[in-house]
Amino acid sequence: KNQRVCHVAVQLEMGSLWEEFNRLGTEMIVTKAGRRMFPTFQVKLSGLDPLADYVLLMDFVPLDDKRYRWGPGHLRPKMDEWAIVSFDKLKLTNNLLDDNGHIILNSMHRYQPRFHVVFVDPRRDSERFAHENFKSFSFPETQFMAVTAYQNHRITQLKIASNPFAKGFRDCEPEAW
Repeated sequence: KNQRVCHVAVQLEMGSLWEEFNRLGTEMIVTKAGRRMFPTFQVKLSGLDPLADYVLLMDFVPLDDKRYRWGPGHLRPKMDEWAIVSFDKLKLTNNLLDDNGHIILNSMHRYQPRFHVVFVDPRRDSERFAHENFKSFSFPETQFMAVTAYQNHRITQLKIASNPFAKGFRDCEPEAW
């Protein structure tokens, strides 16, 4: 097995926040224009070869087994450091004709985000080793239901309380939520 991916370790950042949302049944809003995920999918990586290039990808596995992908680009790690990768610009949409690179999801379907580390193999016959050049990670606490409007008022309250971009909602009365 290729040593450039087999020793890669990944930790979910903001894990306790994800667990708190998961206990309530996480929901993510999908819109025609695209909506950012919150909590943000963010991971910490270690064990990467500092002389190698990697492609980092995310996909979302729905119950109907279709896969939608989004990738932030290449990574060349620094020696002996954890690399933090944030998918904070990733947007979810229900627009089947989206041409903005957003993740297309169906409302009222559950999804499991997955994270993939792919070693960019410089060998001419690299396709022969493709099965050795990647490693996938998923975190059960990041599962969510795609919705066009929140179904669970406790999720709405937790998002308002936790999301730094929801400050305007925190300044009003809770009954208005």
